[in-house]
Amino acid sequence: MTGALTGIRVLDLSRVLAGPWCGQLLADLGAEVIKVERPGTGDDTRGWGPPFLADAAGTPTRESAYYLCANRGKRSLAVDLADPQGQALVRDLAARSDVVIENFKVGGLARYGLDYDSLAATSPGIVYCSITGFGQDGPYASRPGYDVLIQAMGGLMSLTGQPEGSPGAEPMKTGVAVADLFTGVYASTAILAALRHRDRTGEGQYIDMALLDVQVSMLANQASNYLVGETVPRRAGNAHPNIVPYQVFATADGHMVLAVGNDGQFRRFCDVAGLAGYADDPAFATNTARVAHRGELVPVIAERLARGATAEWVSALQAAGVPCGPINTMDAVFADPQVRHRGMQVRVPHEAGGHVDLVRCPIRMSATPPRTAAAPPQLGEHTRAVLADELGLDDAAIARLVEAGIVQG
Repeated sequence: MTGALTGIRVLDLSRVLAGPWCGQLLADLGAEVIKVERPGTGDDTRGWGPPFLADAAGTPTRESAYYLCANRGKRSLAVDLADPQGQALVRDLAARSDVVIENFKVGGLARYGLDYDSLAATSPGIVYCSITGFGQDGPYASRPGYDVLIQAMGGLMSLTGQPEGSPGAEPMKTGVAVADLFTGVYASTAILAALRHRDRTGEGQYIDMALLDVQVSMLANQASNYLVGETVPRRAGNAHPNIVPYQVFATADGHMVLAVGNDGQFRRFCDVAGLAGYADDPAFATNTARVAHRGELVPVIAERLARGATAEWVSALQAAGVPCGPINTMDAVFADPQVRHRGMQVRVPHEAGGHVDLVRCPIRMSATPPRTAAAPPQLGEHTRAVLADELGLDDAAIARLVEAGIVQG
């Protein structure tokens, strides 16, 4: 079965996370993604370990877990972009590609003839996506952008962490690099829209994706709270600024999440928790009232939930249709019956490790589902095949490039 993007070739010049995440999603959907890497070292994240994938004997390989998370389904071409011959090879590949993804510094690829203007001059249908920290223009355009910096500057850290004055209070980043990941998803969406435009008109285009732009856009209701209410949101720990009760509560043996989203759910929660009178009290009967009287209600709920074990509360509340759940550690996530049923962990063959366990693409499509994951490539694993199959180079020509250190494979 072919994927939705079968026939689309993507030249992925990016590294680390946002760009590779975008390329991985396009590969999941059926595109041929050629990952261009530096000979010798490759993508920076190949060295971001431990942990590293172990081979059959238990010896760590060069494949870090970090690299493995963002590069499934791709082919690796190791080529030296600092060499004019290497530049020419990549330009030839770009001319045979539909999409280019890159996350070099602003203007960094122009000296190689791999910038959008250079490529579009001979390939007007090319869709070219640049990913940077701050975008192609503006006072910060030349600055490097890292996820934690973007979370700080883009407001997310001001909303994350315990409230001021409470134990452990300081701005916090999230547990995964959400600015990078969201940018990768937004970039893939923009690329698909640009390909649709090209299908209609034959015209390619340039896409300028900035991590800071994405971080600001994903502030969602918090940004709207500020723009509409003219009040600066503050850190609230695990509480929700607009919904009560919607947070973490301690239980007799740990913690759980209670996520009451409407007044009917609150009434059912009160019935189970033995707090029936609260659902009829005007101070708590509606969500607006509960938000206004948060300080009175939350301690009552906390005291009640602390009397029972997490599993007991979750079982009783779920049976009553009240959204709640345990706070799973990573081992519990992948042991969860729903996660297992949906097949979110997949095991695929890997040349160095024998096999590797990966997270499955979460998209489900009835006619063109994402293809079965292929292991992230080893550095230069497909160099010879790409040069031969895509550019028509013979064995002797490839051997000369390898001997000169222009390519690795």
